[in-house]
This record gives sequence, C-alpha cells and structure tokens, in this order.
Amino acid sequence: MSDLPKLSVRLHGGIDPSRCVTLAKAAEARGFDSVWFAENAFNRGVLPAASACAAATSRVGIGIGVFNPHNRHPTLMAMEIGALDELAQGRARLGIGSGIAAATERMGLGTDRPLAAVRDAITIVRAMLKGEEVNHTGRVFSAHKVKLEYQPLRPDMPLLMAARGEQALALCGAIADGLMISNMCPPGFTRRAVDVVRKSAQAAQRPPPAEVVQYVPCAVRPDRAEAHALAKATIAEMLPGFWSLGQRVPAAKSALLRAGDLSESDFAAAVDRLR
Repeated sequence: MSDLPKLSVRLHGGIDPSRCVTLAKAAEARGFDSVWFAENAFNRGVLPAASACAAATSRVGIGIGVFNPHNRHPTLMAMEIGALDELAQGRARLGIGSGIAAATERMGLGTDRPLAAVRDAITIVRAMLKGEEVNHTGRVFSAHKVKLEYQPLRPDMPLLMAARGEQALALCGAIADGLMISNMCPPGFTRRAVDVVRKSAQAAQRPPPAEVVQYVPCAVRPDRAEAHALAKATIAEMLPGFWSLGQRVPAAKSALLRAGDLSESDFAAAVDRLR
C-alpha cells in the first residue's frame, strides 16, 4: 500500500455550482480521491453544489470542510450530512470547526467558547447519525429528545475536526475521527499537529486519526514560469487575510511564521507591502 498522500480537489462557495459539477466529474475521471467544499460566510452555501456533485459522480468522495455550529446548529448538520451521504451512497465526509470569528461576530453570534461549541457539535452530530435519541446539555449547544426521523446510511460516519491551536488539536485527538488543517500551514506545522492529535487520542484510549486533510494552494499551468507567477499572486492575495487572523489567533500566527525564515516584524512588513 502506498504511503503517498491522496490528492483531492478543493471547491468552495466562490465557484458557481455548475462549474463545481464539471470539476468534480473531471476529478473523478482523473483518479482524484475526493472533492472538498469549503464554506465561507456570505458566499454561496455549498450544499447545493455538493449535492449536485454527489449525483453527477459515482466514486469520488464528497467532503464538507467545514461546517461551523454557530450558523448551522448541530442538529441541522446531522440532518443535512445524513441526507447528503444517502445521496452520495456513503461517500460523504464532514469536517466541523469553530468558524471564522470575525464573520460569526458580524452575524451577532457568540464565539467566546469556540472549543466548547465544537465539542457539543461533534457530540450531537455523532449521536444523531447513530440513530440515537440525543439528550445533551452542552456549554454552548444542547439537544433534548432529538432523533433523526430517517435511518442514516452510515451510523459510523467519520467526523473530522478543523484545528490549529494546541487545545484544539488536543480536543481533536480526544473526540474526532480525523484532522483538517487550513491553507498556509507548512509541512513542519502539520507534522507537529498530527503528533499532538495522536498523543491526545492515545491518552483518551481512542484510535489515532484515520484521516488528515490539509488544504494546499496549487497553481497549475503548462509553463513553469507562468505557474510560478500565478502561485505568487495567489499567495499574495491570501496572506493579508491569514495574517489578520493571526493577530487574533496565536496558533494561526505561529503556523505562518514557521513557514519561512522571517521574524514577526519582517513578516508583518512584507504583508503591509501586499496590502
């Protein structure tokens, strides 16, 4: 069995659904493992495109990466991912994260206990997909006498968690079935993150994460110089937003700084030049 990583295609709400279907069909025809849908606030919701891709393909995995419980209650997550998995005939995968704080705050939603929110979400979604009646009183989200009114296709569907900080990675190992890592995290950060998750899973007497999904920007062109220029432009467009996130989330800043041989002040100056 090959130790090489499986390659997937990242789709998102910035791509219209019909284009997503075209790309998903191309990914399946060319042997890609899966397509993953990143849902960002105020862009297109990804469920219509994910459903259309599930109906238009037969092998490629259909991943949601990620839903957050602030603008999609955990009970709704279970309802929707169960239905998507039924349509995809067992090919759906779900990642859950705390969301982007700046966006959820603009919706007037609380974000002061992000890890507790994710813990509640995974607990509720997992129990509902098992077909159980859920009675959970959480620190952020609760569900009482809640049960899906249809039989989920896969009661053991793996639930992944998006994590970056130490506490989030430890929680991932303790309760999730896999890890999702965002863009702009270098390989060294990922290796360390996986190690933290594995140790946490071992301490919780759980199996190690079955899957690690990492988003990686990729620029493809027939001409190497053209691809390199596109990659530079893409990174330059993304970097200020990730650096702004790093001012609020220490783990995000740490991941960025480990990517290059720059001090924090030099990195900040480079970002300012891109703005």
